[in-house]
Amino acid sequence: MTKTQQMLLHNVTLGNFGAYKGEQSLDLTTKPGRPIILIGGLNGCGKTTLLDAIQLAFYGARARTSGRGSRSYESYLRDSVNRQASPKHAHVTVEFSTTIEGQERRYKVRRSWEANGKSAREFLNVLIDGELDLVVSENWADHIEDILPLEAASLFFFDGEKIESLAHPERAAPVIESAVHSLLGVNTVERLRTDLLALQRRQKVSDEDKQALESIHRIEKDIRESDQLCADITQRVASARDSLHKSEVHFSTVDAAFSQEGGDLYNRRAELEAEKEQAEALLKNINETLANTVAAGPLPLLLLGPQLAALSEQVRKERVAAEAIQVIGVLSERDRLLLETLKTLVPSDGLAAVERYLAEDRQKRAEVTAGTRQIQNFPAGSLPQLSSLDEVLGQEVKRASELVEQAQQLRERLSTLERQLAGVPDKNVVAALVEERDAARDQVTQLKFVLTSVEEELASARRRREQLLADRERAYKGRAQKLAKAEAAARVISYADRVRDTMERFGAALLRRHISRLEVAVLDSFNRLMRKSELVRDLRIDTEKFTLTLIGPDDEKLDPSRLSAGERQLLAVSLLWGLARVAGNRLPSVIDTPLGRLDSRHREHLVERYFPHTSHQVLLLSTDEEIDEHLLSKLQPSIARTYTLVHDDKTFTTTIEPGYWWATGATYVA
Repeated sequence: MTKTQQMLLHNVTLGNFGAYKGEQSLDLTTKPGRPIILIGGLNGCGKTTLLDAIQLAFYGARARTSGRGSRSYESYLRDSVNRQASPKHAHVTVEFSTTIEGQERRYKVRRSWEANGKSAREFLNVLIDGELDLVVSENWADHIEDILPLEAASLFFFDGEKIESLAHPERAAPVIESAVHSLLGVNTVERLRTDLLALQRRQKVSDEDKQALESIHRIEKDIRESDQLCADITQRVASARDSLHKSEVHFSTVDAAFSQEGGDLYNRRAELEAEKEQAEALLKNINETLANTVAAGPLPLLLLGPQLAALSEQVRKERVAAEAIQVIGVLSERDRLLLETLKTLVPSDGLAAVERYLAEDRQKRAEVTAGTRQIQNFPAGSLPQLSSLDEVLGQEVKRASELVEQAQQLRERLSTLERQLAGVPDKNVVAALVEERDAARDQVTQLKFVLTSVEEELASARRRREQLLADRERAYKGRAQKLAKAEAAARVISYADRVRDTMERFGAALLRRHISRLEVAVLDSFNRLMRKSELVRDLRIDTEKFTLTLIGPDDEKLDPSRLSAGERQLLAVSLLWGLARVAGNRLPSVIDTPLGRLDSRHREHLVERYFPHTSHQVLLLSTDEEIDEHLLSKLQPSIARTYTLVHDDKTFTTTIEPGYWWATGATYVA
């Protein structure tokens, strides 16, 4: 709406539409200082149909026409063709001009349709400055939103009898919100923010990047599914562990009872008996070895230890003595030969000394051997045998000690085994416990297998998730590398973010400013129209919920239900008037049955203060009781044209005649 400075309706033509048979036209051009086109008609003559025709031409299937109800658009079009029309063709045409970006453009919008059985076929042609524009015709729904948004149309094309609901805070909220956004330019700010976001997305989503994003989205979807799968399996693992723990506790309880009853010994009975038999056999073998082998060998000689030691010593001495005797014989022969040699070399006195020395030496050696011979003819090889006997006896002692120690250990083990076997319970005592214990053990084994399987499944799911995370990381890196080539796009994105933030703050500030102005304008409009000037002291509009709050003279909230029906209607009119005043857009107003619920004083206020000033062009659709002769006289200075809708009760058709009841005589008075 920021593009549109002024809109002016020039002509409305209805062809076989509703009660209007044939083609009926209204010239809607105004005169300076005379903005009102007054159209009179009794109830049921087609005033609302005329209002519907304008909206239908503009908005088609989106038009909020009064006669459509819950019917489909096709059904509505089919039923809107005048019943006497042949063929079943109808059309509505609206000609208007509007100023866009400082340039005036003249539009002619013709919407036509033909009914065929239960179907209806629609056509739309838009002429701009007399030339058919196929592009605009094809995209008219978007084009009209730039001229007069549908949400704003309800504020300028309205049924006076139905606007009373706008006095209710909750019902007025969507109207106020729509008007503030569409008429006051707030939506332009939001649209700019949206356009900037679209610009950002276009910068981000090139063809390659779009494919990369799609791949990333697929991977992220798989990751979310994998996360859910891991969570589910983790829960199953926890459940399996809990079951296993309970089973193990049960097995431990049964096993403890089994052990307390001697179950372990019962299970080991065969093992203990076999071990006992083996120990007895080993003990028997050791005893036989000690008796038959060790005792029959050289071991008894240990009893003659001192005697054997003395014998060995004597044999050694006699051996030394025998060696000494042999040495003396050798020395005697040597000495003889030595003395024979020395006789020619040494004086006799020196020779005698040598001879004495040698004789004394032999004598000493002979004394050593004297008295040592006790064993006569002792074998020469006996001494080594006697020497090795000690080593043999040492080995036999070690062997015998080991056998004795083994025998002792076996006897102790046999004693233990006999005690254990004596404590083995009877089979009948532990049979039930054995069965219960085996069942508990089988349950534990089965649950361990289940837990292992589920843990393996979880490990596999986690590996899959890790792979997906790695794939996503690679996808992001690949996409980042591609985006790195678009620095200009990155700058656009960055600057767009900043601008969007700024526009958001600006939009919020703009909204607060417009709401503040709107509160003043609506309150001023209401006070202008009311005869009770102090009924409403203040008026507030919430900037988030857009709810309307009235403040009474006591500074307390004023419930709209305390207002009369006429006062509520004036409040609704004031709301629409205030919105139009704040918007500053020069748009035509089409008001159907504006005075139905008002008393005479309120009607005069509306006629004198509202209709001449609400817009540069006002179409008033009134009954003879609303704009009567008295009010017509007050309104006359502001009227540019008058029409009367004449209805034929026999043919049920309406025609449009120039003039108004009291302006042209009593021709059309009911």
